Amino acid sequence: MRRSRRVGHQPLGRWQDRLCHECRLFFTALQFFTRLPIPGWVGFRPAWLQHCTRYYPLVGWVAGGVTALVYGLAQSVWPQSVAVLLSMAAGLVLTGAFHEDGFADVCDGLGGAVSKERALDIMKDSRLGTYGVTGIGLMLALKFCTLNALPPLGVAGALLLAHPVSRLGSAVLIWRMRYAREEGKAKPLGHRMRDQEFAVAAACGGLPALLLILAGILPLAGVIWAMAAALAGSAWIAWVLQRRLGGYTGDGLGAAQQLSELGCYLGLLLVMA
Repeated sequence: MRRSRRVGHQPLGRWQDRLCHECRLFFTALQFFTRLPIPGWVGFRPAWLQHCTRYYPLVGWVAGGVTALVYGLAQSVWPQSVAVLLSMAAGLVLTGAFHEDGFADVCDGLGGAVSKERALDIMKDSRLGTYGVTGIGLMLALKFCTLNALPPLGVAGALLLAHPVSRLGSAVLIWRMRYAREEGKAKPLGHRMRDQEFAVAAACGGLPALLLILAGILPLAGVIWAMAAALAGSAWIAWVLQRRLGGYTGDGLGAAQQLSELGCYLGLLLVMA
């Protein structure tokens, strides 16, 4: 009897270990892509960076939740335009403008007709040039205009949808493309995601869409257009990166996230304006 109890407890132990490992992967992604502190028990191993990207869209749940909460609180006190700006500011603080910086670097690196090596050197430079300043300025302005044009409930829904979906757009690049640099901040992420890992990312990125539709916060047609536009943005930057650099970079992942996020807002606006 004692032996059967010990055997019976082994599967539970394995499941507990597996769950703990998946939690560690999520917190590793959260630490890498945001400024949020993580519990001390998580620890760190470089190998975790190679597999935490499956939870990249789940980090978008956190970013979307924070920005939607800030918008909701601010909108109850100030005009919608102010609330939208405050929600955008909260997102920038939360992530340290990580993705926006990548988008600006891609604009600088690929804005001119330069070689692959020169483009990569430009993208490594911490200074911003004309293309980068212009690109990120237009990106932020378009985000503000599209969000401000949505009804109040639609703004909250858009934030909750766009942040996970746009991070799924970046995960697609890791899944289907090779890393273009020999070294760099994203080099630990520069491995091909396995199909099973991408399936987890797709579930994390797609579930909010389903929940928002079922809750009546966003219309089905709006979500379909939003996800189609997000996919188009991700596909376009993937094509540009492949043609110019032969693969993705960390900055390219940031650009994919930004274009996919904007695509979500534009797609929703087509239906909800």
